[in-house]
Amino acid sequence: MALNKFLLLSSATIFISCNGQVGTNSKIESNPARRSPAVVKDFRTTAPNFDTSLVSQYIRSIFQDSKGNLWFGTIEDGVVRYDGKTLRYFSNPDGFINASVFAINEDKIGNLWFGTEQGIYRYDGKTFHHYKQEDGLSQLVISRKGILVDKSGAIWVGTHSGVYQYEPSKEASGAQGFSLFPLLNSIDVAGIFEDKNGNIWFASSDKGVYRYDGKVIVNFNQKAGLGANYAGGIAQDPLGNMWFTMKNGICKFDGKNFTEYTANDGLGGTEFWGVIVEQSGIVWITARGSTTRFDSSIPLPNPKAFTVFTSADGINCCVQSMFQDKSGNMWWGAGNGLFQFDGKRFYQVKKKGPW
Repeated sequence: MALNKFLLLSSATIFISCNGQVGTNSKIESNPARRSPAVVKDFRTTAPNFDTSLVSQYIRSIFQDSKGNLWFGTIEDGVVRYDGKTLRYFSNPDGFINASVFAINEDKIGNLWFGTEQGIYRYDGKTFHHYKQEDGLSQLVISRKGILVDKSGAIWVGTHSGVYQYEPSKEASGAQGFSLFPLLNSIDVAGIFEDKNGNIWFASSDKGVYRYDGKVIVNFNQKAGLGANYAGGIAQDPLGNMWFTMKNGICKFDGKNFTEYTANDGLGGTEFWGVIVEQSGIVWITARGSTTRFDSSIPLPNPKAFTVFTSADGINCCVQSMFQDKSGNMWWGAGNGLFQFDGKRFYQVKKKGPW
């Protein structure tokens, strides 16, 4: 009981307006000549309208491991690995019994972690280990971008009813490997992110964002009209600004003030979903109907700051994941497969490339 009281006292709540200050109150080019990859272990169904030339119809997560392999988390096709030559589909015969993958990350010793709607999988390069209720996960649906391996090597998992931490020492002793993070309420987690200073950010679907500095949790509640349909995108630019997707657009947080950007400023689409910041500082925002490239270094108002891409520019309307690899190439997973960007238009990457 004393511990619970301490945990409650160590949390603070901050209410903010996206327009004001914080106040306290409680490039890869399209190259058809590139070698087409071999495809192994493809257990796809062959429905009449199913395009079997795609890497997968729906790609919900993208990740690059320490060896340079690209991993694609799909809906219905399990997880797919591209090693530069070969596409491999991991599914039931490999011990990966879940077909939908929402989050991917790698720990300090090279294990891959996959978040699904039926718990967590750990892959050591040979076998998959499945974590579920008996391992401490009372909620099995893992959030999109819901796995974080922080700078210290600690593993965080976001679910639709709270945040869990993995403790290998407990698992080694025969106890449950996962336990609920006690400083957070049972929130619906929409994403987890670590900033350059080591703060851990948790986006929730309806309560704004939470920041954990290693000691105290601070809750940033959004103004009316933003918090109810919080989409959960979190990113940080090279200057240290934090970016969040909200119901009507995105917000930039410089540590003191929040600045809101909406369709009135030049963002395309409605129902904003994701945000990612390139190494160059360019901000990409996905929404229903479009994807927007935002050069935040251009003072507003200026229409040149925003470039809106739609299906006419080659990108499917429903982007579900974005990722920048170690070479600086940007990848998009959409409702019609995998895409890259040649600087002007998006192009589709299928099983046979162009990679």
